[in-house]
Amino acid sequence: MTDRHPRGSVRRITVVGEEVLGRPCGVVTEFGTPALAALIDDMFLTMYVADGAGLAANQVGVDLRLFVYDCPDDHGVRHVGHVLNPVLELPAPGVRRLVDDVEGCLSVPGASMPVPRTDRAVVRGFDKDGSPVVIDATGYFARCLQHETDHLDGHTYLDRLSKRDRRDALRQMTDHRDDVFAQRAAKAAALDR
Repeated sequence: MTDRHPRGSVRRITVVGEEVLGRPCGVVTEFGTPALAALIDDMFLTMYVADGAGLAANQVGVDLRLFVYDCPDDHGVRHVGHVLNPVLELPAPGVRRLVDDVEGCLSVPGASMPVPRTDRAVVRGFDKDGSPVVIDATGYFARCLQHETDHLDGHTYLDRLSKRDRRDALRQMTDHRDDVFAQRAAKAAALDR
């Protein structure tokens, strides 16, 4: 794991039901600060320890419009980066293609459910130094960008489910979260050796 992103500290991941996950995050106004760089390092390491493909700042209790990702697309190409103040653009309804695929979330530990998402997405935002970034994604990577932007708008994938599917996901979480937390703790402890 340390070959992927050795810097940073592992932070606690918030769980669905915590207030910070249910409200829109604040806009990042200061770029290029050591605190922002440290937060991004912490988020990457926390995401890796939890076996995630993306992580939003509010998932570590920070009220900022920022997410990190290390996610493959459907062609196996690995995309790694971060985006501040992302704005999501989806294809117009007449040309968009929805794909119903299983989705999980580090803040809904141990649960996964099919969620419809568009097969393409563009995110425009900034890097940690304030330089503009544009990410054009397809397939699983597009799903990741949509999922993380949802977090910053105060939503989890559970909000996109029917009441019945949401109950099922929460039941899955109740049944599996202790095992997930134990796996994360073991990985975090291994970093200290």
